[in-house]
Amino acid sequence: MAPAAVEASGHQPPLRVVSRRLVKASDPSIQPNTAAVSNIDLYNGGTGQFRIACLYPDELPKAGRSFDDVVAAFVSGLPSLLNHYYPLCGRIAADPTSGLPELHCNNQGADLVVAEVDAALGSLDFGEAETLKKIALPFPDDVGLSVHLLSFACGRFAVVWGINHLLGDGFAITQLIRKWSELSRSGTIAGTGEPSHDRSVFRPRDRPSYGARVDKLFTTFDENRMVNVLTAHDSFVERLYYVEAGDLDRLREAASAKGGRRASRVQALSAYLWKALAGVVAASRVPEERCRLAWWVDARQRLTAPELAAVMPNYFGNATTYTAADATVEEVQRKPLADVAAMVREAITAIDYDEYVQEISDWVEEHKEEIFVESPLIGLGAPTLSQTVFASFPLDTDFGFGQAVLAMPVFRYTRLSSGFMAISARPVGGDGSWFVSACVWPRLAAALESDEQHIFKPLTADYLGLV
Repeated sequence: MAPAAVEASGHQPPLRVVSRRLVKASDPSIQPNTAAVSNIDLYNGGTGQFRIACLYPDELPKAGRSFDDVVAAFVSGLPSLLNHYYPLCGRIAADPTSGLPELHCNNQGADLVVAEVDAALGSLDFGEAETLKKIALPFPDDVGLSVHLLSFACGRFAVVWGINHLLGDGFAITQLIRKWSELSRSGTIAGTGEPSHDRSVFRPRDRPSYGARVDKLFTTFDENRMVNVLTAHDSFVERLYYVEAGDLDRLREAASAKGGRRASRVQALSAYLWKALAGVVAASRVPEERCRLAWWVDARQRLTAPELAAVMPNYFGNATTYTAADATVEEVQRKPLADVAAMVREAITAIDYDEYVQEISDWVEEHKEEIFVESPLIGLGAPTLSQTVFASFPLDTDFGFGQAVLAMPVFRYTRLSSGFMAISARPVGGDGSWFVSACVWPRLAAALESDEQHIFKPLTADYLGLV
C-alpha cells in the first residue's frame, strides 16, 4: 500500500503510514466457522475498540538493531500467534436474521500497520492522555485485531495493540500480549496457557431471571439524550499520572486496619480517591449529599462454579462486570482511610459473582436489541468515579527487544458525564509503580495534583527514562 501522511493537529507529531497489510493464521487445518458472541460480550462490546500502547525505551541503532527487525519479528511471528487466537483473524458481521453481531472466522487476517513518527519519543507531552490517542491509528470497526508498529525519529519504537471490545476485555488483550512475548522468545506457548474461546460458558438461562440490582445497573444509551460534545469536552480534563511504589505502600499501610485485614493496593488507592472525590463534592457550590466510586471487575478469579473455574484462567473473551459503592459525602470525609478501604473491599468482594454474571447474561438476553450502558456513567445523580484496573493483570511486553517502559490502555471516553480512570502497572521487571490515565472533572484533577501527599504526579518523559 502507498505511504500515507496523517495530518498533524495541535501537538500531534507528523505521522506517516508506510504500509498496511493483513496477516493470517498459518495453520491450514483450522476450519473456518461462524461464531456467536456471548451476552457478556454484548454487554462489554458496546464500548467499541480499545488499545494498549507499549512504548519501548531502547534506541535500536545503539543496540545494533533496526526498526526493520521489529517489523520482521511481527511479520514472521504473528501467523503463529494467530493460530492460537484464530477468532481475531475474523470479521465482525451482523446476523442476517437477528441483526446481532457474530464473528465470521474465515481467516480474513489481522491488521498490521507500519508507520513513522517524525519526532523523538521523549518529546511527546506525556502529561496529557491525548498524546497516546494521537499515536493510536484508526482501524475498521469489523476488524478483530489491529497491531500498529511506530518508528520514532530518535530510534525508539512503539507497538499499539488494538482489539474490538466485543471480542475481549482487559484481561484478554494483556493475555494476548503476554503470549506474543512468550511465543517470540521461546517459539512456543506453554500447554497450560492455551487460550480458551468457548463462549458457551456464559449461556443465559432458559427462563431469564434477574433482580432489581441488575435491572438498575443499565440505562438505554441514546445519543439524543446525552450531553453535547462541547459540554463533555469543557467539563472534563484528560491526564496521565504516575503513582510511585513507595506512595502505594504508604497508602496501603494507612488503609490497613491495625490488627485487622491488610488492604490491597487497589483498595488503598480507591479509598484515597473516594476521599478526594468527597472533598471536591463537599466544596461544590451546589450541595450534593452522596458520591460514588465504581469498578469494572474481572470475574475470572471470582467465579467458583466448577465448569467456569476450569476455563476462566485462560478464557479469551469478556468476563468483566461493573459494581459501584454509594455513600454520603459526610461519611466518606469523616471516616479514616482504613474504614473507607473496608467499604471498597465490601463493595467488590461481597458479590456472588456466579449469580451476578448469570443475571447480567439473563438481562442482556431480554434486551439484546437495545444499546445500553452502566447507569452511573451517564452522570445523573451522585457524582461517580469509575476505575478499570489493568494493574491486576501481569503484562510481559518483551518479545525480544526488552520490556516496554510504559504499557497503558487507550480509551475514547467522549459523551459520558462521570469520571473515569484506567490504572496500569509497569510491565514485568518494573519498579512496582502504577500509571493512571484519567478523564476527570478539572476540580478533582486540581485536588489530586495539589494534595500535599503528592500521590498523583503528572507523567513526564524524564520519569519514563526517555530523555
